[in-house]
Amino acid sequence: MQKFLRPALCLTFFGLAACDEIAVADDPAALANLRGQKSCVAAVGQQTGTSGVAINTSRPIVELYRYVVNVPGAASWSCITDQNGKAIEIAEQRSG
Repeated sequence: MQKFLRPALCLTFFGLAACDEIAVADDPAALANLRGQKSCVAAVGQQTGTSGVAINTSRPIVELYRYVVNVPGAASWSCITDQNGKAIEIAEQRSG
């Protein structure tokens, strides 16, 4: 790839990543939810060193600020965020 194209691609990527937050900027609860999902995915990905980590959308969660994060080929993780969407606690879910 040409060196002069790399900055343009990076700026495009960061611009797209910010669009989802702009879309929910008027709704504080939705913004905290979106930031919480991003923060949990990043925290679990960093802890496990695995790529492809994603929020589990098939398990219903009734607690506020709590998410289940799927790790490919491994156990799921539980993530708790603060009111601003920052991950404050992650724990691997063990079966049995």
